[in-house]
Amino acid sequence: MSEQSYDVVVMGLGYIGLPTASLLATKGMRVLGVDVKASVVETINEGAIHIVEPDLDVLVRSAVNSGNLSASLEPVPAGVFILAVPTPFRNNHLPDISFVESATAQIAPVLSRGDLVILESTSPVGTTERVAEILAEQRPDLVESGERLFAVAHCPERVLPGRILLELVENDRIVGGVDPTSTERAVAFYDRFVRGEVIATEARTAELAKLSENSFRDVNIAFANELSMICQELEINVWEVIRLANRHPRVEILRPGPGVGGHCLAVDPWFIVASAPERARLIRTAREVNDGKTDWVFEHVVELADKFRHPVIACLGVTYKPDIDDVRESPALKIAQRLTGELKDRAEVLSVDPNVSDAFGVKLVSLEDALLKADLVVGLVAHREFRAVDPERLKEKIVIDTCGVFP
Repeated sequence: MSEQSYDVVVMGLGYIGLPTASLLATKGMRVLGVDVKASVVETINEGAIHIVEPDLDVLVRSAVNSGNLSASLEPVPAGVFILAVPTPFRNNHLPDISFVESATAQIAPVLSRGDLVILESTSPVGTTERVAEILAEQRPDLVESGERLFAVAHCPERVLPGRILLELVENDRIVGGVDPTSTERAVAFYDRFVRGEVIATEARTAELAKLSENSFRDVNIAFANELSMICQELEINVWEVIRLANRHPRVEILRPGPGVGGHCLAVDPWFIVASAPERARLIRTAREVNDGKTDWVFEHVVELADKFRHPVIACLGVTYKPDIDDVRESPALKIAQRLTGELKDRAEVLSVDPNVSDAFGVKLVSLEDALLKADLVVGLVAHREFRAVDPERLKEKIVIDTCGVFP
């Protein structure tokens, strides 16, 4: 493997990094994907995948077989470096950019004059500037008269799991550099494969724009979740309320659920709160409402379960949204795990999810077994298999539908 033969190095081969790397490879670029897990590197070099995303297996196999995609534990020189690593939060919901800092430090030794570094990870305001600072500190030979001899920009991912390969190409992209030259270089790169509009701005604006997109949705989901709890208290059908209210031409209430999950909506609003804690009151409250909805669902299930001597509770779904295998920050999984742990001496808790094989600390069974045995059925994720359940099978059971899965 020649160290000079790569056009792009992608740091992180998860839900964003791997689709991006394989897409670029099928566009004729020589791409090296880098991951900290040897098992991931080995899997990809065999032309296989370690995550579930429609058509990704075909794309990766094609990219690897063409010779344009390979994987490694270490980066090598390339013209473009894409950072697609996790940006979680620590205790007290403070942003954790340690993975970004680590990936940046990894590429510093192989960086060359004129290279382009792009941060795709959704990040707190100022993270792109921090990437530029780390590279300048570790490679002072690439700084002349205070000017960086490399480009650094932010282009946040804006894709929906289940549609990633389509949306990587079709969606508009926001690109913001730490300086005008960096912005121009990054825009030119994305123009090579994005059919949507590539919109130029500066790094801090690009960072906040992505955080604002996810916070907007989180706030609106919080309204729906709060409304669902009010309806429960008033003994009113929340789904009927939303259906009728949405007949207004300027109203579009979202669907409530057991909380909010995923690597974006459940995390990113806290980055804004951390940046402006005294001003981000509505954003903070929305996060608290959505996290609180998960606790509320748990307590509601326990209250109903206590009406039985030793009930069987079926939790339908553990992923964070329908028809995918992603459990990151999943409220459904948190509820199932908590019921399994806290009711172990008072109930039997069964979990069903056709999209996952790892038990994640819960007892996974088939949908058929769960419906046969359950006294309580808790709809947590609207997977297509659950939406197809015959209502007659639920008539003799207590049904708690948190997500509108049952008609």
